[in-house]
Amino acid sequence: MPHSYDAIVIGAGHNGLTCACYLARAGLKVLVLEQYHTVGGMTVTEEETLRGFWSDIHASGYQLANLSPVPRELGLLDRYEIIEPDIPFSHAFPTGDIISVHRDIEKTVADIARYSVKDAATWRVLMNRFLVEKDAITEAMFSPPPSFPVAAADFAASPTGMDAYRFSMQSVRSWANQTFEAEATKTLFGSFATFLGASPDDAGGAELGWLFASVLQNVGNNLVKGGMNRVTLALAEDLRAHGGEIRTNALVDKILGDAKRATAVRIESGEEIPAGQLIVSNVDPGHLVIDLLGVGMMGQEIVDKMQRYEWGDSIFVMFVALENPINYKAGPAARQSAHVHLSERSLDFFARIYLQCRAGALPAAPMIVSWNDSAIDPSRAPAGRALMKFVILSVPYVITGDATGRVPGRTWDEAREPYADYLDHQRCSRHARTGRVPPLSKRFAAPDSRTRTIQNTSL
Repeated sequence: MPHSYDAIVIGAGHNGLTCACYLARAGLKVLVLEQYHTVGGMTVTEEETLRGFWSDIHASGYQLANLSPVPRELGLLDRYEIIEPDIPFSHAFPTGDIISVHRDIEKTVADIARYSVKDAATWRVLMNRFLVEKDAITEAMFSPPPSFPVAAADFAASPTGMDAYRFSMQSVRSWANQTFEAEATKTLFGSFATFLGASPDDAGGAELGWLFASVLQNVGNNLVKGGMNRVTLALAEDLRAHGGEIRTNALVDKILGDAKRATAVRIESGEEIPAGQLIVSNVDPGHLVIDLLGVGMMGQEIVDKMQRYEWGDSIFVMFVALENPINYKAGPAARQSAHVHLSERSLDFFARIYLQCRAGALPAAPMIVSWNDSAIDPSRAPAGRALMKFVILSVPYVITGDATGRVPGRTWDEAREPYADYLDHQRCSRHARTGRVPPLSKRFAAPDSRTRTIQNTSL
């Protein structure tokens, strides 16, 4: 059978499309296969609650893209509009206190100084360190990771290598206690690590928290006007302009070949599509190794290791259409932030979440990340109405217990509605000035223990 395409990319998420664009620009004939009815993967924007309310299903912030050469090299910035909130991020406490990271570092420093003058000065030093290291960090982010021997040699060759190695392995609790004095500041930076899936006591959480906070301070927590799907639509447009093709509603169920080479893919209809040079996967590693490649191509040992792989924690998401925006107890800064972390003022708060979640229990008081979608981008909701997204960090894929004492059921089908109601009452009673206001509509994205994804469900 003659080769119809040089390259086949499985999955039209933003990473798969980016890869496809570069391959097409290099002169290859490229086909992208996507199981969903539109491109985007987890970078899609849909009317999840009601008509006219446009929710970002997963990816919600334009952050690391500000450091990437991709938007410039592919000419994407002419195809969508970036919104740059003055307050990329805030952390609000039940007391009504708030601490914010502003685009203007002087305002951030002043905000931190309300809790600790020493911590404010420390943050300025940490940001200066990031700016000095920014080019090297950016290069590392967009390069293949070094092997362990190379990384170890780099640490050994540097005069500050041991300090750098320690920091790369340090927990948030250790670093925050060593670096800051105010509980509010420790909580602020601890929440960044939690946002990325690290508990206060996980190795490596310190560097994650510092890097993410530094990026938001430096380049902002921007949004794409109209929704993040504008990015993937722009990528798809560029791909087609360079001769690439995209097929949606085309689920790949097998990669064909042998232990040495992948030669074709088979889609659900039974059609086999050959690839002359390469096949690229934009699906999760477990699905790729176990299902698409399998023992015949990967060998039993690799498949067994992947089947034993320990998955991390999951999230629970609520998409909410409202008559009016939430009146935060913390005041205007919370309403003007791209997103707000809601929690107690303590690293122990985060530790309890992970202790409960990793034991299989629904956490009694998880961190809630409140996305002010329509407040930052009014085009996302009808005039006078409000659209928000609440991301619950973290929850187990498989429920074996309930730390709330109020949620029956041990499957997400049974637990999602009562847990959402519990969290909604908790959020409003602790962080809203006017208490709970019934939404116009809401939908959930709950974990799926079989596919290790989140599945959307209406209410």
